[in-house]
Amino acid sequence: MAYQYPLNLRFRLIALAPQIEITDGAGQEILFVRQKIFNLREDVRIFRNSTMNEEVFRIKADRIIDFSAKYHITDSRSNRPIGALQHHGFQSIWKSSYDLEDGNGAARYHISEDNPWVKVVDTVVGMIPFADFFTGFFLNPTYTMSASETPIMKLTKKPAFFEGLFIIEKLDIDLSDEDEELALLGWLMMVQLERSRG
Repeated sequence: MAYQYPLNLRFRLIALAPQIEITDGAGQEILFVRQKIFNLREDVRIFRNSTMNEEVFRIKADRIIDFSAKYHITDSRSNRPIGALQHHGFQSIWKSSYDLEDGNGAARYHISEDNPWVKVVDTVVGMIPFADFFTGFFLNPTYTMSASETPIMKLTKKPAFFEGLFIIEKLDIDLSDEDEELALLGWLMMVQLERSRG
């Protein structure tokens, strides 16, 4: 997967079912995400593009209550397990934190929120009537994905009023195609889980 970075994730806030369009640095669409609605368990389908003719990946939660759920990522064409994203439940109340495993269940990457104060300010400001409409423009969290304390990618929420806009930067130029695929799919699920903030 030789993507041209930075990657742009546009989250459509107005759509009935949550959707994300992923484009590369040249503006070319590389993936399209659609989450099933009215499901008791999270069920995210990832397509080659917005025509949704070819499903390439699927992400499903292992339980109904998703506070500490594990989200299994599979290749839709071969049903091959690619990896899993695990949210750190109670440990993430102050600072969002996730672990990303490979297809064999081995820990590969850790995702953490860079500045937890953004969450605190967002919560406080969100209590003011109508102020929560503007928090998405001013309060923008960033997250870092690391391998053994070495940063490999960074995700930044960008200011936007009517959509969620996230930018993924690649920090490790030596990532293999397989690791890059796993990292990108982990980011896509994490954005779904964090979408209610900012």
